[in-house]
Amino acid sequence: MRTLILIGGLLFSGLLISSHAAAAGIDQLKAFWANTHAAQGKFAQTVVAKSGRKPQTSVGSFVLARPGKLRWSYEKPIKLLLVADGEKLWTYDADLNQVTVGKMDKTLGATPAALLTGESLDRHFTLAEAGTADGLEIVDAAPKDADSSFARVRIGLANNLPRLMEVQDNFGQTTTLLFTEFHPNPMLAPETFRFVPPKGTDVIGP
Repeated sequence: MRTLILIGGLLFSGLLISSHAAAAGIDQLKAFWANTHAAQGKFAQTVVAKSGRKPQTSVGSFVLARPGKLRWSYEKPIKLLLVADGEKLWTYDADLNQVTVGKMDKTLGATPAALLTGESLDRHFTLAEAGTADGLEIVDAAPKDADSSFARVRIGLANNLPRLMEVQDNFGQTTTLLFTEFHPNPMLAPETFRFVPPKGTDVIGP
C-alpha cells in the first residue's frame, strides 16, 4: 500500500522545545499566507508507524499555488504524482498504470495541504504557538472537524516560510516532511497544474 500525505509532516522527536517567542510562529505563518501565493522546491519525507517498524523514506519535488493548486511528485524510491487544479485531484501511480480522481472539496479541504494551499488559513484548523526548535518557530494546528483522519499538524517556520511539517494521524503514524528547498513566488507555466492521463491508464473516479 502506498503512503500518501499531501504535504504532511515533520520530525520533532528529540528536539528540545522552548516557548520564549510568543506569537512568533503564527505571525510567520500569517506572513507566509499574505506574501506567498505560489512556491516550488524539494522535500524529504519519513513515515514512522506506531509499531516502530523501519521508517519509510522518500524524496521528491513540489509546486503549489493558492488556492488549491498542487503538483507533488514522489521520485524515489517509487514514482508517484499528485496534481490538483483547484477543482480535482489526480493521483497517478506509474507502476500500477492507474489514476485516481477525486473532487478537491473532499480531498484537500481539511487536510494538512490546506495549511499551504487552502482558501483560508484558519477555516479548518485551530492554531496555537508551540515554542521554538532548532531555530524554527513552531505552530500547532489542530483540525476543527472531529471526524478528521489526523490528530495534529506541526509546522516549523523560518523567515516567514515553512521548513518542516509533522502530521500525526489517528492511527499513531507520524509523517515527517522536510522542505530541503522552498522558493516563494516563482514564475509558473500555465500547464503546471494540468494532468492528462497517459493513454491506456486505468482511471478510477469521476
